[in-house]
Amino acid sequence: MKSILFYSTNQQSPPVPFREALLQGQAPDRGLYMPESIPVIDSEEIAGFSSMDYPEIAFHVSRRFLWDQIEEEALKRLVYDAYDYPVPLEELETDKVIMRLDQGPTASFKDFAARMMGRLMQYYLDRENRELLILTATSGDTGSAIANAFYGLGNIRVVVLFPKDEVTARQRKQMTTLGQNVCILALDAKFDDCQALVKKAFADPDLAGLNLSSANSINIGRLLPQSIYYFYAWARLRRNRILPIVFSVPSGNFGDMMGGLLAFRMGLPVKRFVISTNENDEFPLFLKNGRYEKIVPSRNCLSSAMNVGHPSNLARVVALYNGQMDEQGRIFQKPDMEAMRRDMASYSITDRETEKTIQHVYRQYRTLLEPHGAAGWAGLQRFLNDHPESAEDLCVSLETAHPAKFPEKLRELLSVDPDLPPSLEGLESKNEDYEHLPNTYEAFKHFLTDRYAKG
Repeated sequence: MKSILFYSTNQQSPPVPFREALLQGQAPDRGLYMPESIPVIDSEEIAGFSSMDYPEIAFHVSRRFLWDQIEEEALKRLVYDAYDYPVPLEELETDKVIMRLDQGPTASFKDFAARMMGRLMQYYLDRENRELLILTATSGDTGSAIANAFYGLGNIRVVVLFPKDEVTARQRKQMTTLGQNVCILALDAKFDDCQALVKKAFADPDLAGLNLSSANSINIGRLLPQSIYYFYAWARLRRNRILPIVFSVPSGNFGDMMGGLLAFRMGLPVKRFVISTNENDEFPLFLKNGRYEKIVPSRNCLSSAMNVGHPSNLARVVALYNGQMDEQGRIFQKPDMEAMRRDMASYSITDRETEKTIQHVYRQYRTLLEPHGAAGWAGLQRFLNDHPESAEDLCVSLETAHPAKFPEKLRELLSVDPDLPPSLEGLESKNEDYEHLPNTYEAFKHFLTDRYAKG
């Protein structure tokens, strides 16, 4: 196998090996790291995944990128340690399936990426006797998943920024009740503002001594693990058929859908990706008319983790289709729009559609969806209405968070109080510890230097 280097989407920084891309988080030119080549797994090997459990599939997929970056036995230990929970596939109708990615330690799909990334970082830091300060912005579940994945690690400290009015109480408490090496900052801001502060800190030479890195999906270490559950779903559901699959992906910062695109380029037989956004519809409009316009400020919707007016990972999508977009959303080389439209369909789901979908799915199937998963299912239904030729296709919609994270909305819509998973039990009685910070870079920089700079 050929060694894989990772280049910056801004094309102003030299390519680096995975270890360096992982620990840096963002490239020095503010671009995002992408593999120079994407390894292809042949169809016979992918079909063989049907007889494997999730960690074994994770090992075989990850090894394609990391074979020369980590010892084989060490990689096996990491994936089996990271993925010790189930991945339910709930068939609502024949070949129409919900993949529940909400069974991890923080009841969010972000666990899949955060746990593997944290273990890989720890592997390299232990070998090099180094420390890192992780900066991450969250619009909902990223913060709790990252905080949980890195909690208690002696050589990694974590700072999480979140928009104080746009996460649920349970999402907040999953972050703010940990302490130790985890610091949580609440801003009177939007997610895009929090993300912008993090990105600016990475590019600030005054902060170079803090050994900063990212755990957002701007880090390539988040994306590679997110390609795995697409392989898993197809392998489990194919029933000895070699057939293409349709995935509906509720999307905000586009890390999840980018993981799917990587799986597709690696050889997974995907017929179409349905990209379901909430009322932040910058991508559906871009796919439709080829003009990209950020939404500033982003719109506050029920599916709070998708309240993103400029998805950072869109630069990676553009790069994958032979274009170039910088971190501000400026397009210097237009991607192959026809190829994008061939591979993807995208729908903006309103809050009212989201509510109606939650009600319909519960009444029809006695299945609980939360707002993000409901947006994904609603997008899939719109796609099937527009493309009746796909009515018999195998279709999987991703449920990205546990319904118990949104109890108020489910009680309002269904008069149902969802059962708590173990990861959410006892949160109400725990003490919170977090700080408020003004939405200015000066305040954020002062906080970092005051708290973490070594005297």
